Amino acid sequence: MSLNTRLLSLYGPLILWVSFGWLLGRTLPARVPQLLGKGLFWVGVPIGIAIFLRQADLSGKIWLAPAIAWLAVGTGAALSHLWIQQPWSPMTQWISQKLGRSLPPVCEPRCWSPAERSSFMNASMLGNTGYLGYPIILTLVPQKYFAWAVFYDTLGSTLASYGLAVVLASHIGQTQKGTSRKIAEFPTLRIMAVVQQIGQTLIKTPALWGFTLGLSAKSVHLPQMLETGLQWGAWGVISSALLLLGMRLSQLDSWHHLRPAIASLGIKMLITPLIIGLGLKWMGLETFPLMVLVLQMGMPPAFATLIIAEAYGLERNLTVTTLAIGSVIILTTLPIWLILFEP
Repeated sequence: MSLNTRLLSLYGPLILWVSFGWLLGRTLPARVPQLLGKGLFWVGVPIGIAIFLRQADLSGKIWLAPAIAWLAVGTGAALSHLWIQQPWSPMTQWISQKLGRSLPPVCEPRCWSPAERSSFMNASMLGNTGYLGYPIILTLVPQKYFAWAVFYDTLGSTLASYGLAVVLASHIGQTQKGTSRKIAEFPTLRIMAVVQQIGQTLIKTPALWGFTLGLSAKSVHLPQMLETGLQWGAWGVISSALLLLGMRLSQLDSWHHLRPAIASLGIKMLITPLIIGLGLKWMGLETFPLMVLVLQMGMPPAFATLIIAEAYGLERNLTVTTLAIGSVIILTTLPIWLILFEP
């Protein structure tokens, strides 16, 4: 199948379902996407994961998937912190003065509030590897490699989103209220808080329940008709996830902080997957698993970043802008990864 054909087979349903969801989100009560989201979170996605995992290949170095997920999170955090600090700022200003030209707006020095720093770092670290990553990978990569996407998402992105990022956001929120001195003075307490939050996430995340169910049910033989029905049901979950994505995009109401949003998306959707992807390719990782990992690393920011921003008083407008722009940019970055890492 040619590159253009593969992209058309993805873009058609992707744009159709997301656009339909956007229209529904504009017309239906706000409670509808909330109910759909809860249904997918607690029932749909876990069942879909369990069904797709039955057909997935768990052999090879699949344990690399969550390790690479955490490496991508760490890389995004390091690069975003470096961008916030901008140690090169004096040099760029000197070059600008010598050339007699102003710097590109995205490169100009900026004073960051704690809330802006946390939102910027979250958007640079956390990707939508579930609701958006799953349908993209199931369309572009053979289903037998889907387990790589699930391992990446459940043991990597999910734990980072509702474990590490929540602890960091909580720390920022407490800092703004002046109540985090005890934690700041004792790094051990911060480490314990991260471990505790990740442990709670492991217990409370339904996707991990579906992950466990899928692994334990792989050896169970089902009648062909029932197996086919389950597959159709799983694809229905994927369509519903895209529908929900469109509904949530319709609720985004601001386009501010464009410069930091562009910088954050550059780190999240271009620099991090390119650096790690080329490194894995140089190390000789198999082509299809490599493609899965690169696609997951290149996903736009997760909607969990907005949930965290609203819950802990971070910079909501910056988060909303990265979500909206990232959901559009993904259509232009996918061909890049297919060209560079195509099997």
